[in-house]
Amino acid sequence: MKIKHTLQLFLFLLVQVTFGQTEAVKEIHGKISADSASVDRINIVNLTAEKTTISDANGFFKIPVKAGDILVFTAVNLESVRRKMSQQDLEQEVFTLQMVSKSIILKEVVINESAISAESLGIIPYGQKKYTAAERKLYTATSGGGIDGLLNTISGRKAMLKKEIIVEKKEQLLARIDVLFEDNYYTETLKIPADYIKGFQYFCIEDSDFANALRAKNKTLTMYLIVKLAENYNEIIVSENK
Repeated sequence: MKIKHTLQLFLFLLVQVTFGQTEAVKEIHGKISADSASVDRINIVNLTAEKTTISDANGFFKIPVKAGDILVFTAVNLESVRRKMSQQDLEQEVFTLQMVSKSIILKEVVINESAISAESLGIIPYGQKKYTAAERKLYTATSGGGIDGLLNTISGRKAMLKKEIIVEKKEQLLARIDVLFEDNYYTETLKIPADYIKGFQYFCIEDSDFANALRAKNKTLTMYLIVKLAENYNEIIVSENK
């Protein structure tokens, strides 16, 4: 009889525990952010419950979770995140998670010293300044001296060539900024209208601090400066459309 009561008590407790666990499960609504990186199709795995899902283009997702479950977030372009979910996480209206872009480690490049070049052949000394096409034109126009240099100055050719160099350098900066940020970063993060993206890029490279950061390939400073420039540019758009 005693064994029967013990068994009944055990089954009762087992049912209560199972019921309690079932009640604790909740489908959470989550939002992943990741600076300028894409948050589309990030893999979310509940290791404890063996449930999986993926985020949409804006980083939103849904997945069943209970307190104590381990969630793992992975993507090709982002550092993996492992998160043990707390009761406080479950009580949020939207659970938010910040992910970080992966650092790209470049493979070591071995240069073949026997490669033929003007420097290796001794035609020009090592370390000599290399000129762009526009800079070479200006150097040719001004290095001759005498009557040629005077005629070039009088004709305005030197001024024209200097302008070509400025244009060339701006084109190089535009090429860099074009590669650095995707269109959805301008429209979604910086709130720049799609039709104004190219104009905003020109606006940015005219800022000396931003241009210097871009030339130095300082992505952290570039991203910091572009946010303030976007605020100024959006104000200009609003004033023009009034």
